[in-house]
Amino acid sequence: MPPDEPTSEDVRRADRALVAEVLSGAPGAFERLVRLHQGLCWHVIERMVRHPEDTRELCQEAFLRVHQALHQYRGESALKSWIAQVAYSVAKRHLERRRIPLADVPDDADGLSLAERVADGFDLEQAASDHEMSARLHAAIDRLPPLQRTLLTLYHLDELPIGEIATITGLADGTIKSHLFRSRKLLRELLEPRLGVFAA
Repeated sequence: MPPDEPTSEDVRRADRALVAEVLSGAPGAFERLVRLHQGLCWHVIERMVRHPEDTRELCQEAFLRVHQALHQYRGESALKSWIAQVAYSVAKRHLERRRIPLADVPDDADGLSLAERVADGFDLEQAASDHEMSARLHAAIDRLPPLQRTLLTLYHLDELPIGEIATITGLADGTIKSHLFRSRKLLRELLEPRLGVFAA
């Protein structure tokens, strides 16, 4: 790690200091918190609901909840993960109210341990690096159910570790891996007929 790059403890210390400022009513502190984390909040909600007007309203709702519950933040995880967790929860509730299914595969991760140890032959990062392929890839991701779409984005495109995604979503590590495995398989099936480049 480069010497000027903050450690996770530095980040948590800064997070706790900012939260303390907000809770003490320091002028501009909450606005600074929103500025720092509104991009991630928007990203999580937008990947879930795919509707700009709803995303805008739900982001406002998420930060209202953050403000109301900030006294519960204990600094055990990064503040960005805690805020992303609130955003995910708000988006999930919105989809449930609209009766939009979160996923098209069961949350049960059983039976995939062997499959997960075998490469599934689909390199999502490589696909995202080619411009034309990236456009097709994002269109294919948009066709996935909300949960898989969000998990794929957080893991492959935002490069968050499984543990952090588990914190955000409340899902078990194995369940997240199961969704990622099945989602990559679905993407491969969606992309193969058009491109023919991922055929075995």
